[in-house]
Amino acid sequence: MSEEPAHAARLRRMLFEAWGSSEDPVFVVRAPGRVNLIGEHTDYNQGLVLPAAIALDISIALRPRRDRRVELHSLALGETRAFDLDDVKQRRSAGGTSRTWIDYVAGMAWALGGADIELRGLQGVIESRLPVGSGLASSAAFLLASAWALMDHENRPLPSPEHLAALAHRAEEEFVGVRSGVMDQLAASLGRVGHALLIDCRSLEIEAIPLPKGVVLVVCDSGVPRRLSESAYNERRAQCEEGVRLLRQRLPGVESLRDVQLETLERWRSDLPETIASRCEHVIRENDRVRAAVRALRSGALGEIGPLFSASHASLRTLFEVSSPELDTLVEIASGIDGVVGARLTGAGFGGCTVNLVRPEAVDMFRETVTRHYAERTGGTATIHVVKTANGAGLTHP
Repeated sequence: MSEEPAHAARLRRMLFEAWGSSEDPVFVVRAPGRVNLIGEHTDYNQGLVLPAAIALDISIALRPRRDRRVELHSLALGETRAFDLDDVKQRRSAGGTSRTWIDYVAGMAWALGGADIELRGLQGVIESRLPVGSGLASSAAFLLASAWALMDHENRPLPSPEHLAALAHRAEEEFVGVRSGVMDQLAASLGRVGHALLIDCRSLEIEAIPLPKGVVLVVCDSGVPRRLSESAYNERRAQCEEGVRLLRQRLPGVESLRDVQLETLERWRSDLPETIASRCEHVIRENDRVRAAVRALRSGALGEIGPLFSASHASLRTLFEVSSPELDTLVEIASGIDGVVGARLTGAGFGGCTVNLVRPEAVDMFRETVTRHYAERTGGTATIHVVKTANGAGLTHP
C-alpha cells in the first residue's frame, strides 16, 4: 500500500516544523473514510451493509520516542495534546469530563494495550482530508490511523485488519463513549480499491463486491454537521432494541431485527407502538435492499440501483426519520439529472452527506446543477467530492 511520495514528503516537513529535525526514522500511516452505498442503521441490528472505503483519509506522520509519551499535533486545529501510555487506565470520558480529539488516540491505546499489543511512544502530526461531522466515518479513520501509529511495526505479527477494527470499535464505544456499529471500523480497516464491502454485521463475514466501471462515486456534503453523541442516534438504536424486546415476547428465538421477516412484523405489528414498528420495518426492508443491490452490482444491472437508493432514502426519511430538509433537497436535485444512477443519504443521517452513483460523462453537469440549485433552495453551500475507492488502513511510507 503506497501513498503519493509528495504527500509523504510534505507530512515529513510538517513533522519537522512541529517537533524539530532528527535522525530518527519517520513513518506515515493513513486510514480512509468510507461512504455507505446502502444499508443504513442495519449494522447495530446485526444486519447487512455495503460500504466502500474512499481516498479521503486521515494521515499521521510520526517518529517513535524512546519513552512511553505520545505527543500529537493537529494541523487542522493548530493544537498539540499529549498523554502517557502508562496512564491510560480507564475511560477518559468518564465522570463528566468533556471529550477532546486526543481521547480517540488514548482510547485506541487503551484497547490495544488490553489486547496485549506492543505499543510505543511517538511524536506526530495529524492531517485530515476528511470533513468532520459529515457522516464519512472520520472517527473510525482517526482510530485506525492512531492504531497504526501506536503499534510497534517491528513487533510481528501485527493484528489482523479484522482484529484492529474490533478494537477500534471497542475504543469508540467503551472508552470514548460513543455508541456505533462496527461498519465504519471494518470499512476503514479492510477497504479495497475498486470494491465495496458486503459486511454481515452478525457473522462479520465480508465479501468484496466489484463496483462497475461505468459509474463514479460522488459525495455531496450538505454543510449541515452531524454529531452522533448529540443526536437522536442513540434514541433510534434504543427503539430498535425495544422492538426486539417486544417481538421476543411473541417469538422467543428473536435476538435482533435480523431474525424478523417482514410478514412476521406485520403479523404482530399491532402489539408494537407505531413508532417502534416503523423503525423495525425500515431495518427489515433495508436488509432486503442491500441484498438486491449486491445482486444488481454483480449482474451489472445498474437500472435496478436507482429505485433501491430511492426507496432507502424514502424509508430513512419517513420510517426512521433521520433525514433532513437539506439532505432531501440534495437527493431531489440529483435524481432529476440525466446520468445519475442513484442518490440517497449516506451515514446515520441528521445532516451530513448524500452518496450518488453518476455516469462519468454527467459528473460536470452534476456538480454545476447540484451546487447552483442547492444554494438557491436552501441558501447553503453543497461541497461536491468525486471520490475514488481506497485500500484499508496501514503504513504508507517507511
